[in-house]
Amino acid sequence: MASIKVKYRPSTASGKEGSIYYQIIHGRIVRQIKTEYRLFDTEWDKGTSSVRIMPEIGESRKNYLREVAEHIDWDTRRLKAIVAQYDKQGGCSADSIVEKYNRQVGEQSLFSFMQGIIGQLKQLGKVRTSETYTAALASFMKFREGQDILLCEIDSNTMMLYEAWLKNKGICPNTISFYMCILRAVYNRAVEKELTEQKHPFKHVYTGIGKTVKRAIPLKTIKRIKELDLLLKPHLEYARDMFLFSFYTRGMSFIDMAYLKKSDLKNGTITYRRRKTGQQLTIKWEKCMEDIIAKYGTNTATHYLLPIITNPCSDERTQYRNAICRINVALKEVAKLAGLHIPLTMHVARHCWASVAKSKNIPLSVISEGMGHDSEETTRIYLASLDTSVVDKANSLILKDF
Repeated sequence: MASIKVKYRPSTASGKEGSIYYQIIHGRIVRQIKTEYRLFDTEWDKGTSSVRIMPEIGESRKNYLREVAEHIDWDTRRLKAIVAQYDKQGGCSADSIVEKYNRQVGEQSLFSFMQGIIGQLKQLGKVRTSETYTAALASFMKFREGQDILLCEIDSNTMMLYEAWLKNKGICPNTISFYMCILRAVYNRAVEKELTEQKHPFKHVYTGIGKTVKRAIPLKTIKRIKELDLLLKPHLEYARDMFLFSFYTRGMSFIDMAYLKKSDLKNGTITYRRRKTGQQLTIKWEKCMEDIIAKYGTNTATHYLLPIITNPCSDERTQYRNAICRINVALKEVAKLAGLHIPLTMHVARHCWASVAKSKNIPLSVISEGMGHDSEETTRIYLASLDTSVVDKANSLILKDF
């Protein structure tokens, strides 16, 4: 088995800092790995092969030495992990250890490996997926208090502790599952790249999908929201109108609303593709939809239909995200004014359309078609290909009560 030692090489010039290097010995072959860590002779304890922090030095230097000590500990753990992995594969050489260490710089730790995946997703244009990966990484980093972890150190205990931490924070089961599934996908990719062996660290944590609390509100409540006098509170009126537009358009998701183009409205219908599934949907244009568009006028500076992405010189994704945040905050206040005791968000409009449609005995397959569901596990089991007019009749039946 290879041995790994941390060594200090003094400077040939008097009073100058020396350098740290790692010595790998295997089969009487000695190899060295240079580092950028620099120390004075008095800052190295030869007996323990560790950084010595003298009490009389300044705080800035102490912080630097602490960082060096952490880096050395991290590097030696990486080297030991490489050696352990090679031993399980039937042995190695000193040269192969050094080669793999240099090749995998930044890849053997979860944080850096996952950040690399996030960067790749952005390059591929998968912005939303990169954002979900970023959220999962940020959560795990908080759990670790910023301390990175080697991929080979991720085990069942680590993930069970993380799950317990999330539960203690009051995170709902579906969100916990969401984070776990993303981390599992990252871990499995690392296994495929042979950066670690498969230890199945997620087998004892929850990665399922539980039933969500019903978020729909009855039609009479939606009518009450519609009838609120919000003229003196334009930000609430705008949020309310976007909520209603989503409901009018069969629960259109907010991101599809944001990217709905003026050219999508032709011959009395809106035709668009869901950004989530790519499925094309066609909706009959109704007067209640036209009233909302007319209220906010036409922005000639942009090709979008709704006043969500309004500045062609600013990042569209940022405008969309800022808008959904502002609207959801405003909808909480709208809910209070309407006497609601549940949080109101844009996504509730989608639940509402499905709930109201069901209450009017509209077939489940029609509701699924109308909402553009595209899940083989659920919707596609009973979903048949329907004529658009059938769905339009369903929507008209709902809206005629307004």
